[in-house]
Amino acid sequence: MTTSITREELPVWSRYIYEICGIHLDDSKGYLVESRLSSLLAESGASNFSELFFKVRTDGTSKLRGKVIEAITTNETSFFRDTSPFDLLRHKLIPDLIDRRGTGGARVPIRIWSAACSTGQEAYSTGIVLKELLGDLTRYDIRILGTDISNKVVAQASYAEYNRLELERGLPPESLARHFVASGERWKVRDEIRAMATFRTMNLLEPFSFPHSFDIIFCRNVAIYFTEADKIRLFRGLARFLAKDGCLIIGSTESISGLCPELEPKRYLRSVFYQWKNPA
Repeated sequence: MTTSITREELPVWSRYIYEICGIHLDDSKGYLVESRLSSLLAESGASNFSELFFKVRTDGTSKLRGKVIEAITTNETSFFRDTSPFDLLRHKLIPDLIDRRGTGGARVPIRIWSAACSTGQEAYSTGIVLKELLGDLTRYDIRILGTDISNKVVAQASYAEYNRLELERGLPPESLARHFVASGERWKVRDEIRAMATFRTMNLLEPFSFPHSFDIIFCRNVAIYFTEADKIRLFRGLARFLAKDGCLIIGSTESISGLCPELEPKRYLRSVFYQWKNPA
């Protein structure tokens, strides 16, 4: 029998989830808390959500806190998810970037940030596009950073190994043999693409800093449950580290109009991306 969250317990959990994840859940989202935390309720031996909350808050190891984050955050992803952003990369953004910077002499720097990388498919899809488009990678200094709030998915992304079902969700069949090697019943990203990417745990609503700006930032379908104020904080924070000729790519159903007025939308085929209005 499923344990239900009470009207008194829901606000307590909603405040805590907002505190650790930045996700705003109103009174209508009790079903979401129940469904996402039911397995943790059973695992912890708690008899109800109040007892689970007590266990989480008093856990000195923070392991239960991490499990709450992993349960609440969606982590829905696949290789080449939505396809349009990767067509945009292949046919517009990367060629334009190379044209601006040239290919003579020094290696061309390319800096990309997957700001909610989940288990790494977006970062590695980007690496595959770069390899197929650019060919000889020794002429380029490519660094792809993947960040996510969940330690568990960041560890999975770093390991760069996927099962057949994960690969079949979006990965073109010809890419499997070209960019992956068999590892038992799983497949591992080839070293030349794996070497482009690094991963780290990060909460986008906490202060962050980098030693350089990024040419392309992916932040897709991240702010769906954020408050208006947190969306403003998020996108203005991202803009601080967007190169003056860089591009921000968000979800196809999202818009930052009114949230980050210094960036303006641009359209290419079926895709929308954002750039600085008045790059200095």
